[in-house]
Amino acid sequence: MPAVNILIFFIGLVSLIKGADLFVFTSSQIARKVGVSEFIIGLTLVSVGTSVPELAAALTASFQQASGIVLGNILGSNIANIGLIASTAALLKSIKTEEVMLRRDGYIMLFSSFLLFLFMLDFRISRLEALILILLYITYPLFLLNKVKRHGEEVYFKDFLIYFLKFEYLIDLKSIFKFKVQRYEERKEGSASSKSDALRTGKRIEKETESELKTEKETESELKTEKETESELKTEKETESELKAEKENWTESGTKSVSKSRYEDIDSMDRQQNIDPDTTEEPLSEISLLTQISKLIVSGAAIIFGAKFFVDQAIFFAVLLRVPETLIGVSLVAVGTSVPELMVTISAARSNYAGIALGNIIGSNITNILLILGCSGLVHPITTTGISIYYIAPFMLITSALLLLYIRTDWEIKRFEGFILFLLYTGFMVLLLRMG
Repeated sequence: MPAVNILIFFIGLVSLIKGADLFVFTSSQIARKVGVSEFIIGLTLVSVGTSVPELAAALTASFQQASGIVLGNILGSNIANIGLIASTAALLKSIKTEEVMLRRDGYIMLFSSFLLFLFMLDFRISRLEALILILLYITYPLFLLNKVKRHGEEVYFKDFLIYFLKFEYLIDLKSIFKFKVQRYEERKEGSASSKSDALRTGKRIEKETESELKTEKETESELKTEKETESELKTEKETESELKAEKENWTESGTKSVSKSRYEDIDSMDRQQNIDPDTTEEPLSEISLLTQISKLIVSGAAIIFGAKFFVDQAIFFAVLLRVPETLIGVSLVAVGTSVPELMVTISAARSNYAGIALGNIIGSNITNILLILGCSGLVHPITTTGISIYYIAPFMLITSALLLLYIRTDWEIKRFEGFILFLLYTGFMVLLLRMG
């Protein structure tokens, strides 16, 4: 029954979104516990975070060779990011923009969209073209993290193209790898040197203790000689008793305390050498790490099964309604997987962080094309359709160019401009459903 399929569709969608949230959060927690730097976490997890639902849905559809769902999901998500999400943020509050948002990230987004359109023109996105998209995606965060760090904000789209065409990202990857290896070796040498220092300190204390024990023995022998001399001279018994008492007091309070304290030092040094100070905390950290890994496995399973149910039911509705898979991908799948971005954007706009949300939208559009479509195309070449080439992709280019125009005008996206984007998106979806 369709009602059961609708229920499974929404269960798959909720499982996909919630699983993706838990997966990203848990992955970052594990990375920090293992000691992975913030650089690597930001480069891998945070940048892909909000695009995990699209990635899971696209890969699942690609394995099932449902090219229409894959391409419709990417194109529809990018259009929804601009026409639905960015417009909603602007309607809530005017969004302040910056020049770098246009001249660097904005132009990279438009370039990625245009490149995708060119790859679609022969009705097929090959594995080679998918590989080019992935290489561009790898280049993008490296460009931001290296070039922008060196030159500040004075780095734009043309610098990105030069960086990619001259293969400078390979040099940066090599330097990053060398730096990580060097840091690892330094840590290894540091731990080895600390252990050797501890051993040397322990041996020095043992030698000092042995020499002091020898001195004590010599002192005892001298006392014995004095005792014999005194006995030969037949000193008085009271003097002998005093000497004996003095000797006992000295040996008990002096020799025993010194020897005991020195042996305690040796025992404490042995314990430091043989027992790791973190041993008592280790069971707790292991339990915590196992808990995080269990959460990661559960969230990963939720993503996999959620994406499978979601895509299966999307294909079911495409067959039931006798509409192309691409239309289902652009409408149901794209809007469904864009829910995380929509919630984040609404929250950001209310908190006066709409500019950050706009930056995330631009970054998400870049990720959708270069990473998600690239990975899906590597799994299986993507077949394109006439409606994608002649209607959906051109509309994506138009909305992308219009967004950049609104960013440029007075460096602010005004409420009426957000309303125009929303009207365009609504008209596009109505016309698309009529065509279906």
